[in-house]
Amino acid sequence: MASQEPFSTDSPSMALPGLGRALVAAGKLEQRSAEELYRKAQSGRTSFISELIGSGAVSATDLAHTMSTAFGAPLLDLDAIDIQRLPTNLLDPKICADNRIVVLSKRNNRLIVATADPADHHAAEKIKFATQMGVDWVIAEFDKLSKLVESRSASVNETMESIVGNDIEFDELAAETATTETTDKSPEVDDAPVVKFLHKMLLDAFNMRASDLHFEPYEHNYRVRFRIDGELREIASPPVAIKDKLASRIKVISRMDISEKRVPQDGRMKLKVGPDRVIDFRVSTLPTLFGEKIVIRILDPSSAKLGIDALGYEPEEKERLLNAIGRPYGMVLVTGPTGSGKTVSLYTCLNMLNKPGVNISTAEDPSEINLPGVNQVNVNEKAGLTFAAALKAFLRQDPDVIMVGEIRDLETADISIKAAQTGHLVLSTLHTNDAPTTLTRMMNMGIPTFNIASSVILITAQRLARRLCATCKQPLDVPRKALLEAGYQPEELDGTWTPYRPVGCSACNNGYKGRVGIYQVMPISEEIQRIILRGGSALDIAHQASLEGVRTLRESGLLKVKQGVTSLEEVLSVTND
Repeated sequence: MASQEPFSTDSPSMALPGLGRALVAAGKLEQRSAEELYRKAQSGRTSFISELIGSGAVSATDLAHTMSTAFGAPLLDLDAIDIQRLPTNLLDPKICADNRIVVLSKRNNRLIVATADPADHHAAEKIKFATQMGVDWVIAEFDKLSKLVESRSASVNETMESIVGNDIEFDELAAETATTETTDKSPEVDDAPVVKFLHKMLLDAFNMRASDLHFEPYEHNYRVRFRIDGELREIASPPVAIKDKLASRIKVISRMDISEKRVPQDGRMKLKVGPDRVIDFRVSTLPTLFGEKIVIRILDPSSAKLGIDALGYEPEEKERLLNAIGRPYGMVLVTGPTGSGKTVSLYTCLNMLNKPGVNISTAEDPSEINLPGVNQVNVNEKAGLTFAAALKAFLRQDPDVIMVGEIRDLETADISIKAAQTGHLVLSTLHTNDAPTTLTRMMNMGIPTFNIASSVILITAQRLARRLCATCKQPLDVPRKALLEAGYQPEELDGTWTPYRPVGCSACNNGYKGRVGIYQVMPISEEIQRIILRGGSALDIAHQASLEGVRTLRESGLLKVKQGVTSLEEVLSVTND
């Protein structure tokens, strides 16, 4: 969109802002009147545009039409749009309120922003700095725009005040820290700007559906990043001076030792995000060259209650899993790399099993999701409470279902298998690439093959792929050769489906919104048991599983592409083992 000023910048008597020069050039205002109104605005510390409209020198409607013509920007009637559908997470509400602007949408790497003053280059620069995106102006009437901005700002402030108080500026943070860091040695870190900033970051992360927050100090800068849909995005760059105060504040509310900065620490904290909703956070600190890096993981208990249908299992995969966890005894293993959603899958199963007549005990390092009705134990290796020790204790507690956070060693594996063989359902995780290699990994750990064959009833391997935004995804023409190389069979390329590509809009994150699971669900059949007993390889097990209709992770991902759930590029990325 055009944003060049179509008039001279000469000012005979004083430097009027671009808005004033445009009105003078269009014959809507005399030069002397414009200068007088500008002086009045400066002396009263109000905006020039407010003074123009308030004095009656020009009407809001006339001003909007003049700006549209002068700057070649489209004119928008705000009464004709559905304000409920406007994006809320593309720009800081404080910038919108301070500059009387409203973000309408996002197109590629540019924001479409409604304003009454397209000559306000300062506002454009603030938006570019905050979002790293370009700005395209759309003109709106000042009175309607102000009313909309104020109503949205009021709702945001009401939410923030109920939880964290008013918003703050980074300059205030720097000033507060500079004046107090040499004199305030109290262990209770309560300086308001740091407290408000931390709470705002936590709330923003929750609202943006982030899984982790990273607070990272460097020599000359400090940055905050959120992991959203598996990707890290830089959100804020507060002053370096606040790093120690912020670290101390996080440690205080996470019940850590604020005087210890030389070794990593772990803790937990909570944030109330509604009248009856509390979110848990797991906190980890790490000493680095320039201060302590802090990573906060959001542990949303509601994720365990989404239900199995929300996780992305295909109907036959869901049926296999439900059959396995419905058995009275045996071992069910969930495998995959860190961050592949294993914990959510396990807790979804536990939530289905969690009934008044069932005794469930879990041992984790640490417990990530609080599930009422389940007896959860955090292992503590220093105190001697290992996975193996917890498991031994569980077996004396009359359990029905046992969940072990991770099988790391032979002792834990041995006790888990004995529990599965003696009338208990055991759920656990392993870090392996797929289901067949899980069995050979257990053999390599030293577990006898007959114990594996007689105890393991199902293995599910999984990955998380970003889900395409349903609003903006578009069909993609992929060459037949590329589809065949990706793993599709010739008979699947029958023209009845088409891959989709990410585009990007105001409702998503670069074309993706949320994530979906890709699964390989492998029941241990009698034939696979025979392969295990004779010491067969992972290739032998994989071949037999394929004959029994078990999809590989790649095949499951390709099915999600056919369904239009995710992109081919994303599947190739997460299943490139």
